[in-house]
Amino acid sequence: MQTKRYCYSCDLKDDPKLIAEYKEYHAAGNARPAITKSIKDAGIVDMQIFLTGNRMFMIMEVDETFDAKRKADMDASNPAVQEWEQLMWKYQQGLPWAKNGEKWIELERIFKL
Repeated sequence: MQTKRYCYSCDLKDDPKLIAEYKEYHAAGNARPAITKSIKDAGIVDMQIFLTGNRMFMIMEVDETFDAKRKADMDASNPAVQEWEQLMWKYQQGLPWAKNGEKWIELERIFKL
């Protein structure tokens, strides 16, 4: 199976209490089964989120079945994902250059060894 990597960035609201709550939602063993199922069902085989200050970086490894538009359509029709996304707006905010309502922005690769 061939995989492809996607990398995204998003900011958390710069509030230590909110950042701590967000980290707790994402701690090992705390993932909501409906959310992890929606991720896997879309062809995402691995996802990791890294944090520095209030800036996050998400790295996804996807299989050949993954399609970003299909994932967005699946999410839009999944009540559990919509509930999760509404909750995450309490913590997340778009990058300064994000469009209105946009959180995760795909990173542009500028170097590869």
